[in-house]
Amino acid sequence: MIHPARLQKLPEEHPDPIISYVGTEGAGTVTTPHAHARAQLFHIQRGAVTVTTQAGSFVVPPERAIFIPPGVTHSSTYHTETEVRFLYMRVDGLPALPGAPFVVQVTALLRELILAFMKAAPDYVGNGPTARLAAVLVDQISASRVAPLHLPMPEAERLRAALAPLVEDPAAGLSVGDLAVRASLSLRSFERHFSSETGLTFRAWRQQAKLMKAVEWLGQGLPVGEVSDRLGYEGPSAFVATFKKAFGVTPGRYFAGP
Repeated sequence: MIHPARLQKLPEEHPDPIISYVGTEGAGTVTTPHAHARAQLFHIQRGAVTVTTQAGSFVVPPERAIFIPPGVTHSSTYHTETEVRFLYMRVDGLPALPGAPFVVQVTALLRELILAFMKAAPDYVGNGPTARLAAVLVDQISASRVAPLHLPMPEAERLRAALAPLVEDPAAGLSVGDLAVRASLSLRSFERHFSSETGLTFRAWRQQAKLMKAVEWLGQGLPVGEVSDRLGYEGPSAFVATFKKAFGVTPGRYFAGP
């Protein structure tokens, strides 16, 4: 087994169009920012991870995956001991893949395709059964439903710095006016730049930040009541209702897997 931190060049050196690795990362592990020449599917079997890119952060709970296009610089923070599966895909000769990172809802079919591919021989011929399995796998990734687990971040460094405390604690007592002061901008300028660079109003962004932090904490095993309280909801029922509106299911059903 090869540690993911040592995969920065190795996937590019292998002749197969898709190669796979399995690993376990300890709680608190943080990888340094890096990029691959291949696309990467980062599947979480157990645990929870936050993957950070220049465009924002992505929370990946159990039985979800993040697709990372080639050349995208990213780093990973493992919140608990985490079992991961990595697929590294050469984009040449494969069906079209998305051009931006996104979190994938891993269906039962996609999960079985990943498992079947990882059990196959590591070296395979271009027209053999493993190659055909790989093609179906890529098709399923392209067609998979996107999970709403992305928190967009502004490009301007002073806006990113101003938001840093809310990324860590979305319920922190900072108003939009406080953030404007932190960014050395007027309130109107801050709101204009923020919406232009994130595509969200500040209120919608903060709600998304709370939902992502909720997924992170629930993935670590915190009870719904504690998560609700830490995020400033009026009570567990209000939190569950907000969660269900965003994800279509209650927290219990969400973490039960596909």
